Amino acid sequence: MEKALLDFMTGKTRELIATPTCCAELKAVAEEWLAAPDADVTRRYVAEMEADIVTAEGLLAFAGSEAGAKVFGAKAPEVAAHAQGLVDSGAPWCDCPACAACAAMLEKKDQLLK
Repeated sequence: MEKALLDFMTGKTRELIATPTCCAELKAVAEEWLAAPDADVTRRYVAEMEADIVTAEGLLAFAGSEAGAKVFGAKAPEVAAHAQGLVDSGAPWCDCPACAACAAMLEKKDQLLK
């Protein structure tokens, strides 16, 4: 992996791990990638990011559900309104810190999986 790409991925991975919205499975693979960014771990990392990143539509559906109400509490309507704004603007992904970090890294998927 080229140094510039490695530096970018390292920075974004550290951001991802530090976010409160990063799930445990993704955090574990991200930490593994930081320790040994080889091709096998990189493939698993990309696959986990793809599995865990939330679409704007998915965020909207979740925020409006009973499960979303339990997670977001009184903020659920605010989160749903925000998600609706994302959908209306054509945003493909949730813009929480974890999803934003994943989206930035997944934009480089072709370079990562060379």
